[in-house]
Amino acid sequence: MLKKRIKFFKRAAIFLAILGPGIITGSVDNDAGGITTYSVAGAMYGYGLIWTLIPSFIVLLVIQEMNARMGIVTGKGLSDLIRENAGMKITSLIFLGLLVSNIGNTTTEFAGVAGSMEMFGVSKYISVPLVAIMVWLLVVKGTYKIAERIFLLFSASLLTYIVSALMGKPDWSAIGSAIVRPQVQMDTQSLAMVIALIGTTIAPWMQFYMQSSVVEKGLKMKNFKYTVIDITVGCIVTVVVAFFIMVSCGSTLHPNGIVIEEAKDAAMALEPLAGKFASQLFAFGLFIASVFSATILPLATAFYISEAFGFEAGIDKKWDEAKEFYVLYTGILILSALIILIPGAPLIKISIWTQALNGILLPVVLVSMILLINNRKIMGMYVNNVTQNIIGWTAVVVLVGLSLALLFLPLISG
Repeated sequence: MLKKRIKFFKRAAIFLAILGPGIITGSVDNDAGGITTYSVAGAMYGYGLIWTLIPSFIVLLVIQEMNARMGIVTGKGLSDLIRENAGMKITSLIFLGLLVSNIGNTTTEFAGVAGSMEMFGVSKYISVPLVAIMVWLLVVKGTYKIAERIFLLFSASLLTYIVSALMGKPDWSAIGSAIVRPQVQMDTQSLAMVIALIGTTIAPWMQFYMQSSVVEKGLKMKNFKYTVIDITVGCIVTVVVAFFIMVSCGSTLHPNGIVIEEAKDAAMALEPLAGKFASQLFAFGLFIASVFSATILPLATAFYISEAFGFEAGIDKKWDEAKEFYVLYTGILILSALIILIPGAPLIKISIWTQALNGILLPVVLVSMILLINNRKIMGMYVNNVTQNIIGWTAVVVLVGLSLALLFLPLISG
């Protein structure tokens, strides 16, 4: 009995030491852009698009496991591997698109900060600069261990959306029916929303951040099963939070025909329908998610671009040791915050089309990943199995098909 207890506590200690990359990556996925996309989908289509979360969860789980496995086996980030195996021209094109996408994503995070704080009476001209300074100090002056603990605390705060959704008194039979009998309307708006939902649930930047964080944490294959648990929990958190945001808006806003353009609108509209507390919880969740992601997204971008072009990168490195990394991080942070402070900036279009751009860029990243992870020179005995390849390639085909449909449907219908 004593040996069993010692063994249990030893395993628990190993898991807690490994805990972090999967949960953090999954939680950041529910950022301001994601919350906006899920809210708009719920308000426009009710429960009609909740089914997209099921295939998204399966693909997300398989992809994140691939990232962790590649990072642990090679000791390199995804950017490094793409550069070494695809060459600088292809690498530059991929990362130019991802840089534009992530500036849009980070801008959306600051829009979430501004919108949520305005609901509590705080001007965006105060909240946005303060949050920008706070997250900059955390990354530039902090350490990976400190940052990771704060990120895990932020992850737990996202569960407030469950309470907010339950206060809207959802119709569980209608939700079940929408999941069991999924429907897709073949029009530009519906397809754009499906791509946006997939693009925000399985964002391209996640693959780079996940692999870089696994490398930075120094994880090993001997404890890989604990890493898989961490990834699984992170994926479950991602989908559960997304599900309850869509349920919250689908239960209250959709039946009343309320049209929203951003997550703040959803929080405001909830008050007369589900009560002030539900509205404030929604706004609080938006603020936490926005601060969380405003830290991680520029960090992920700085990580993978620095890796792609051979620059030193890492939170634990000093400014002089990784100057390009910190300059890039600071530049993205400042640019994104300034866009939010411009009066009349088209924030809604930036948010929705950034998520759609994520969905279009994702197949490119996935193809690169699948080719790399099946290369025995790189992965040795740890290449993909048949099931993993089927899921990965199916995701690529579906996303390419949706993207082409979005591109050509207006021409056909016209």
